[in-house]
Amino acid sequence: MKNILVTGGAGYIGSHATAELLDSGYQVVVVDSLENGFMQLVDKRAKFYKGNVQDSALMDKIFSENKIDAVMHFAGYIKVPESVVEPNKYYMNNTYTVMCLLESMRKNSVKNIVFSSTAAVYGDVKEPEPVDENHSKEPINPYGMSKLMSERIIIDCAKAYGFNYSIFRYFNVGGAHEKHDIGQMGEGITALIPLILKAAKGVIPKLSIYGNDFDTKDGTGVRDYIHVVDLVRAHILSLNKLAKNESGIYNLGNGNGFTVLEMLNAARKVTKIDIPAEITGRRAGDPPCVIASSKKAIAELGWKAQYTDVKDIIRTAWEWNQKIN
Repeated sequence: MKNILVTGGAGYIGSHATAELLDSGYQVVVVDSLENGFMQLVDKRAKFYKGNVQDSALMDKIFSENKIDAVMHFAGYIKVPESVVEPNKYYMNNTYTVMCLLESMRKNSVKNIVFSSTAAVYGDVKEPEPVDENHSKEPINPYGMSKLMSERIIIDCAKAYGFNYSIFRYFNVGGAHEKHDIGQMGEGITALIPLILKAAKGVIPKLSIYGNDFDTKDGTGVRDYIHVVDLVRAHILSLNKLAKNESGIYNLGNGNGFTVLEMLNAARKVTKIDIPAEITGRRAGDPPCVIASSKKAIAELGWKAQYTDVKDIIRTAWEWNQKIN
């Protein structure tokens, strides 16, 4: 496992994976259409191809010009509310792209895939928290379903074609790299931490809190937050399992839940700004509470989160935000 293809490597998580892989001694090839990615986030040490993973000729070219040992697949759409109003866009770009990628891998004898999935596959969690990998999977939005379908396709292809896979279900990813000048950027980001920080900077007039009538401690939604560097380090550790022809599915979170109001208050402390906010109606497709169990990743991969204080996650994101404007 020396040469890794990172799809979506000009995006938030893909760029962090690229930097961490390179720092760990891997050779990295990046493919990104730049539809939602940014060239400035791509590590200069990586080899870059511009294009779409659905382009089989491009993928054949990448695989023929580089001896790829494993693919880390981050390319995809991620906005839950958009998926509710444009479901076919998500199935075409998320699920169909996985089918195209697996076919290109099969044709070019590449056996190992690390897949970026989501806690949205669990939907409105009914079983006791925290959520482990065996919880029922009933997505309540097309984004979550597009990822769950992709997981199923990967598992079926692994059985049929002898692939190995690591599938990671992310909870809420935040923060920015402290060594490399990369972080989360782009229009229409719906993640909470970037929105709070936009309100802190005055880019948006205030934070909209979507609902305060959930069955939670203060009525606002509860989520589990994980630092992006902790997240991608788990992906890199999983390459050791793939090298032994071992596959697995893993949740990645911190195991702690924070309400929107708690996150807002933490950000006010970090930024020392009285960030304005208002309560609005619920968003379509939002479950009240999702908290991760990452015990499997800890036990099987030897993974451990370094950023366990949510204020540190917010702090690194805030420092990045201040740099880019």
